[in-house]
Amino acid sequence: MKKQTLLIAAVIFALTTVTAMAMQGHDMTSDGKMDHGGHDMKSGEKMNHSGHDMKSGKKMDHTGMGGTFKHAATEGGIDAEFQVMSLASMNMTSDKGDTHHIMVNLKQAGDGAPIKDAVGKIKVIAPDKSEQTSPLKNYSGILAANFTFAQAGKYGVICLLKNQDKKQVFKFWYHHMQ
Repeated sequence: MKKQTLLIAAVIFALTTVTAMAMQGHDMTSDGKMDHGGHDMKSGEKMNHSGHDMKSGKKMDHTGMGGTFKHAATEGGIDAEFQVMSLASMNMTSDKGDTHHIMVNLKQAGDGAPIKDAVGKIKVIAPDKSEQTSPLKNYSGILAANFTFAQAGKYGVICLLKNQDKKQVFKFWYHHMQ
């Protein structure tokens, strides 16, 4: 009897783990359709679950547990890993009224060595075309700034970085839902 109970528990655990892994990065929309992590999927289009865009080789955007949005890209020999998080999810507040925190972690594309002395700024363009610009603060090699996402919609994020004598620009879209 104990062996049967353990076997049943193991099967249930295995099935729920496989299902959870298969659903990671996918949400149900209010109309009952599957949302593929903010990517528009046309009929017959294949989804690549490796986290890379099959055409460009760039990593794709995903919203993970706790509402953290992640975007990764490689430009000019720099691997940049961005995260957009609500301040509330981080148990933080802003005396300026900011609602979100954008972080970027930089590494050398070839060997993965951390880049700790870069400087830069981020511009966020809201769905209503209003703009916010903030310098990035360096927190032991992780660059970050706070912004206000007051309305739902598609925000453009433009990050200008300077590392040694090189300047690099990273751009991506963040879909904010209220």
